Amino acid sequence: MRRAGFIVLALLLAAPALASSRLLVARGAWAGFDRGPACEAIAKPLAKAKGRDLEAYVAIAFDRAGPRHGQMFVQMRRPVRPGSSVIATIGDQPFLLVARGASAWSKDAVQEAAMLAAMRTAGGMRVVARDVGGRRMSDRYLLAGAPTAIDAAAAACSRPR
Repeated sequence: MRRAGFIVLALLLAAPALASSRLLVARGAWAGFDRGPACEAIAKPLAKAKGRDLEAYVAIAFDRAGPRHGQMFVQMRRPVRPGSSVIATIGDQPFLLVARGASAWSKDAVQEAAMLAAMRTAGGMRVVARDVGGRRMSDRYLLAGAPTAIDAAAAACSRPR
């Protein structure tokens, strides 16, 4: 329980836009938020950012009236090398993400459904890419609490605010 409090606090401090959000649930390594027009389940990687790296995180997003209904978004630590692959491996299932700059996201609804299904049974996820300088980036995420946070975000954005 104490760890969940630290996770929520870290998420609120790291992402000012979340400060006006309503916390839906915090379980394991994940927290679910209602941001009004969108809802998200969010987690930070196991390792903290170093030096001038950005704070990495992964989010599963749902829109009340928009196109996102389980889209995975990953904030990478550094911009991804153009033309290189960003792979999210959930359990033992690899998924190729779309990338631009320091962001990566799922490519379509079919992939999103497969990723969400994998997240329900896997214990962890790893996101791997190369930065613009060719250096390997790898972030590990625990999936404990992910199903609860994802379900809370999906349910919150399924009804009008």
